[in-house]
Amino acid sequence: MQITDLLKSQSIQLNAAPATKIDAIYILGDLMEKGGHLADKDTYLQAVFERENSGSTGLGEGIATPHAKSSGVKDAGLSAMVVPGGVDFDSLDGNPARLFFMIAAPEGAANTHVEVLSKLATMIIDPDFKEALIAADSTERFLALIDAKENDKFDVTVPGFIKTEDTLTDVANDMSANATTVAATAATATAETTGANEEKPSARKVKGQYDVLAVTACPTGIAHTYMAAESLERKAKEMGISLKVEKNGAAGIKDALTPEEISNAKCIIIAADKQVALARFNGKQLIQTKVANGINKSEELLTQAMSGDNPVYQAIADDTAQVEDSANDTIGRQIYKHLMNGVSHMLPFVIGGGILIALAFLFDTFDPTNPSGFGSGTPLAAFLMKVGGTSFGFMLPVLAGYIAMSIADRPGLAAGFVGGMLANQGGSGFLGALIAGFVAGYLVLGIKKLVSGLPDSLEGTKPVLFYPVLGVLFIGIAITFIINPPVSALNNWLMESLQTMGTSSRVLLGLIFGAMMSVDMGGPVNKAAYVIGTGALATGEYGIMASVMAGGMVPPLAIALCTTLFPNRFSEAERKSGPTNYIMGLSFITEGAIPFAAADPIRVLPSCIIGAGTAGALSMFFECTLRAPHGGIFVVPTIGNPLMYLVSIAIGAVIGCALLAILKNPVKA
Repeated sequence: MQITDLLKSQSIQLNAAPATKIDAIYILGDLMEKGGHLADKDTYLQAVFERENSGSTGLGEGIATPHAKSSGVKDAGLSAMVVPGGVDFDSLDGNPARLFFMIAAPEGAANTHVEVLSKLATMIIDPDFKEALIAADSTERFLALIDAKENDKFDVTVPGFIKTEDTLTDVANDMSANATTVAATAATATAETTGANEEKPSARKVKGQYDVLAVTACPTGIAHTYMAAESLERKAKEMGISLKVEKNGAAGIKDALTPEEISNAKCIIIAADKQVALARFNGKQLIQTKVANGINKSEELLTQAMSGDNPVYQAIADDTAQVEDSANDTIGRQIYKHLMNGVSHMLPFVIGGGILIALAFLFDTFDPTNPSGFGSGTPLAAFLMKVGGTSFGFMLPVLAGYIAMSIADRPGLAAGFVGGMLANQGGSGFLGALIAGFVAGYLVLGIKKLVSGLPDSLEGTKPVLFYPVLGVLFIGIAITFIINPPVSALNNWLMESLQTMGTSSRVLLGLIFGAMMSVDMGGPVNKAAYVIGTGALATGEYGIMASVMAGGMVPPLAIALCTTLFPNRFSEAERKSGPTNYIMGLSFITEGAIPFAAADPIRVLPSCIIGAGTAGALSMFFECTLRAPHGGIFVVPTIGNPLMYLVSIAIGAVIGCALLAILKNPVKA
């Protein structure tokens, strides 16, 4: 399969002039749709914007490769765009992007498709090829250049850059015109060919021996993984450094590093934005950095690797997949990553169980003579309650277990699970389980160091005896005698305070949590509010979760409403995507507002924050409750005071819309 099989002429636009990054993405999405690659353009573009939110795909040097894997993709494909004047794409080097390739891959992309897409990513690193594409005067020429590059016929020294039979004949005729010139040229060509094919002595490879090894990896494993590898390989060849790169791509690991190669290497470069196995590099000099630096700072990384002055990685002997935090991560960033590892594993249990519990109440009939039995009064309700309750019961152990695992890898999992369960049973609840996860993780790290001096003959007993026994014992002592008593007392005080809190105080609480949901729309502040709301559910407090969901629904609804009522405030691409946010908002997917916030944060964020905070405050004022941790409009029947809950959300959306219309100036036609 060739790249031109995935890139069709109708998916290419030359001389485009998008005004903003968001416009550029929407244009590329339209081109992708014209190529017939998308089953649901909105779903695919949402995935693209989420990928951009995690880190710009503006690679620098005028290149951008927005991409995503999505269920909205029918089959793998490409779209391309040239912007001669450039557009700000938040590129890593701060310069405008001029050449765009958008990549679409279905959830289960075939390996052949992934390989073709990856090949394109490495080709556009060539600056001569990039400039030739930008200068192409037709889509046919654009595709011809790609085909030539892919088939090794692109040559910057040949007129038109493409080697053909005609150009070879012309060269032969010119040479035959002068025998002396022919001989001289042949001698020169021979010398040049020999020199080109013969690597510098320091770069000559002996089997199993490389100066530097590298591992590249990005979340999707399609573009950045291979572009970083290509950039490092190109620069290493220029610098006379022998290098091998292992690519952790979407199709699996390619060019895996062998133990012999690792043993002989001077230094290892890890250019990755996702977890890779590091324990195999124990005792080797190691540089850890972002995958983007592998693309844009390859020379710096290789120079540093060859300097011999790099930290030596120390892995735990039994740790086969240890993932260390980047040296550039702050303590706060490390804590956040560990917490999010626990939260991400916890949420499926919370959402699945919470919604089933909410449905149990929906399908039951309240009996005033047996209020405690509400939710289990009918066979269907009792079944839903049992299944949902079982799922929900895993919430705290899973949270603590995966926080501990993020810190101490697999040996921390058992201690974390036990700590979370003991926190649940001991009354310290969500906060106790959260603390237990961190304590368990660092306790196990301490145990690893404690037993590291044992004889080698006992090495195999560490993961099956020392870590689980000591880990579970120590976390049991810590939770039972140190963590549970004060945290349980704090929980009881908080619950009593919430129950006795006056209306004004609860309204303020709702205002804060509603506004937090809109501050960064899926980022740390949003996640903090959501985690607190789900934690409150476990304690029987349902008002906070109602405020959280109301606040999260408002931003996309406010934007959708504004694009409908005040279309002149938005670009054509934004107006087209506006109605999608009705669905996003009603489904409690706050991230639908991210593209608009990214394009105009100074006006969009304040409007959404005020609207979301208003909805959260009104939800508290009307004493609305929510037993389900997700669901949006679909779980409204299970909400306490549902009519006023919908009114709260509607008022918040209208206020956000009005503020946005006031703050945004009409877009010039």
